[in-house]
Amino acid sequence: MKIAGNISELLNQEFLITNGIGGYCSASISFANTRKYHGILVSSDNPPTERNILVHKVEERIKCGGSYYDLSVNNYGSNIHPEGYQYLKIFDRQPVAKWSYAADKWSIEKEVMMVEGSNTTIINYRNTGDKDVKIELHPLFTLRSYHSILRENHYDFYFEGGADRSIKINAYPDSKAIYCSWSNGEFIEDRSWYKNFYYQKSAYRGLSAHEDSYRIGYVLAKIKKGKSISLILTDDADTIQASPKSVKNKLTKTYKKLHGEAEDHTYLTDLILSGEQFIVNRASTKSSTILAGYHWFTDWGRDTMIAMRGLTISTGRKKESESIINTFFKYLDKGMLPNRFPDYDGQEVEYNTIDATLWLFIALYEYYEKFRDKKFIKKYMADIEDILSHHINGTRYNIKVNDSGFVSGGEEGWQLTWMDARVEGYVVTGRIGAPVEINVLWYNALKIFESFCGEFKYKPAIKTKKFIALIEKNFKSKFLNAKGYLNDYIDENGLPNEDFRCNQIYAVSLPFSLLSKKEEKEVVSQVEQKLLTDYGLRTLSPDDDAFVKVYGGNQWDRDTAYHQGTVWPFFIAEYLEAYLKVNKYTKKAKKVVLKKLKPLEDHFYNRDCIHGVSEIFDGETPNDGRGCIQQAWSVAGIIKLYFDHHLTAVK
Repeated sequence: MKIAGNISELLNQEFLITNGIGGYCSASISFANTRKYHGILVSSDNPPTERNILVHKVEERIKCGGSYYDLSVNNYGSNIHPEGYQYLKIFDRQPVAKWSYAADKWSIEKEVMMVEGSNTTIINYRNTGDKDVKIELHPLFTLRSYHSILRENHYDFYFEGGADRSIKINAYPDSKAIYCSWSNGEFIEDRSWYKNFYYQKSAYRGLSAHEDSYRIGYVLAKIKKGKSISLILTDDADTIQASPKSVKNKLTKTYKKLHGEAEDHTYLTDLILSGEQFIVNRASTKSSTILAGYHWFTDWGRDTMIAMRGLTISTGRKKESESIINTFFKYLDKGMLPNRFPDYDGQEVEYNTIDATLWLFIALYEYYEKFRDKKFIKKYMADIEDILSHHINGTRYNIKVNDSGFVSGGEEGWQLTWMDARVEGYVVTGRIGAPVEINVLWYNALKIFESFCGEFKYKPAIKTKKFIALIEKNFKSKFLNAKGYLNDYIDENGLPNEDFRCNQIYAVSLPFSLLSKKEEKEVVSQVEQKLLTDYGLRTLSPDDDAFVKVYGGNQWDRDTAYHQGTVWPFFIAEYLEAYLKVNKYTKKAKKVVLKKLKPLEDHFYNRDCIHGVSEIFDGETPNDGRGCIQQAWSVAGIIKLYFDHHLTAVK
């Protein structure tokens, strides 16, 4: 993409590069950090968790013809300094992230990569001009948790080495080491604190927004025309001499391979590569898992089960699909999958979810439809029967099947559905009782288990037909109201909550339906009228008095807006799946789907996280991405639509 030179726009556009174990490199594309989560080297010390920002950024300076030119950009709140964005001409994301800078006398190309499976960032600078230049590279260090902020302190960031074009840094006593190496030039010790960087994105979220970072010194090198210099930043002494060329070649080879698998469709290729950022290794189980989003999410049960449908199952990644499913089955307890794995050792795995476990059935069903692997499903039949038994007889948080055949659950002070915002002990959308999507999922789980039993000649102890008949008998009378849409939940007293929410769309989009064709069509029509936007579905109708127009501010303001009208992109995939279904998957319907996906495609390439899909958007006027910059199920849903319905072939 060509750069217009508008600093406001550049500060709002971000990039993300990942390493497959939870670590990343991320900033605005101007390289000014605008969040406390930004950093050139963010490590994952217990993959995919325990993330720390080791290297805050690298200040860069060119000398040519006796004059200095700063490439760097920093936001100090009241001013931007330096103003290196004026030299930034082009930014390309795939297959390698690349920035092109130029002035009258010189031009420089910068590539940034991470080593797969290692907390290692490589920055390669190539002189693409006609004259030799000198370059100064000033790494700035923080070595802090990515949730915190560093301010000036008395630690001296002790280092050793330098003569062999590498140094080892120990920021604090007993801290982990950071290694820095460079391919040519010399290291000049020159200590200084850089003070009061301002993070506008953090400020918008009501978080600490000022930080200091520390310079030990800088690398000074000459780059002859046509030649390069590389800077390697890592926490791994064995990777300090990594080859930029081999890392780049591997990335390029992967891109070409995926481009072919995506039928030479560039957008789908880029979506798949974007989606691969979430598929990471979990050290505790030595298997794969899925991060819910960047920068601050870990692996969540619900998000993983939903996202893997597009990230690994639809794309035909059988090995990764099995590894992810294996990961979560290892933590199955009392018929429940974990809601969230913690960020640090010593913290307990959380089980406060009513839907993550039910989404497992959808993932298993789609896995079997895709791969037809009986052996893999059969080994878990006893486990999934145990899940159903626990839900029938009762498990944590008062989750159980009630007399109507509905799964009901919830306790005061706990949030169990995907609408899980809780702030200062206040649960914003508690939904205690029988939520609509939970019972659509419950029905699907029963039907899927029944089909598996028939397919594999498995003899269950539980009588699924009884519970299937019960929910089929009672669902419409309780959930389908006179206005033609579905109530959001039935409370503990059997009374309906008539809030018009996006959750009802699952009654149409999931494999097994409790509605007639006419009823499905009416639900889709009303959801389109009240909730559909260019970027996803609103979580609450604008007609509702509780509707919140804008997402932002401190944690209270954000969390009380999170599911009260805020737009979620991942729901557009479920809406479009339902739209295709009620329109019989015709070519005309598929063209409509592609048209409705265009705004998100523009967002993917030009707004917020370049080659990413934001977590959420404002409810009233969706425009700028909010929440985390790259969300797994947002990307996965689009991929799933493309693969499952062969959208690349639609002309």
